[in-house]
Amino acid sequence: MQDLTEGVARFQRDVFPAKAELFAHLATHHMPHTLFISCSDARVVPELITGTEPGDLFVIRTAGNLVPAYTPGADGVAASIEYAVAALGVKDIVVCGHSACGAMTALAEGHDLSGAPAVADWLRLADASVARTAADGDVPALVRQNVLAQLANLATHPSVARALAEGKVALHGWVYDIPTGRVEDLSATGPALAA
Repeated sequence: MQDLTEGVARFQRDVFPAKAELFAHLATHHMPHTLFISCSDARVVPELITGTEPGDLFVIRTAGNLVPAYTPGADGVAASIEYAVAALGVKDIVVCGHSACGAMTALAEGHDLSGAPAVADWLRLADASVARTAADGDVPALVRQNVLAQLANLATHPSVARALAEGKVALHGWVYDIPTGRVEDLSATGPALAA
């Protein structure tokens, strides 16, 4: 906790004054251009990876960057997606998986999750990704399949489906490689994005 309080002090002393005008603007304007859905993994920092400023990204983080297919009812992920698309009008949605993902590793290697039943239930949302991955234990392949499956799940959300039909939003699938900093764009046929 000491690290966090020292970090707040550094922010207030060094960062905030240099960006005071930006924060004053953000106090009354919330217009992120991108919904960024990534894993909860502490090594994946969307704003750092993308070089964005506060206010640029609307971020959802879930274990395994999972996006449940739409179902009616209370759901924090669905509510956040709907708000980003329908209320904030984001133009792009990125689902970003990453190397060495603990959730995907657990699934690819068949780890016993009986001691973490909520995690086990959540990770069942990736069953289709596991089924589409050719080789057991192939974590990189599962990470990629999972990103693609989450893009498909996103399209089941009414706000996203409507925005896609109207050409108001674009979906992107990325995989961030932690040791190299490279980002692979699964929605493009070109080479990996520069770090």
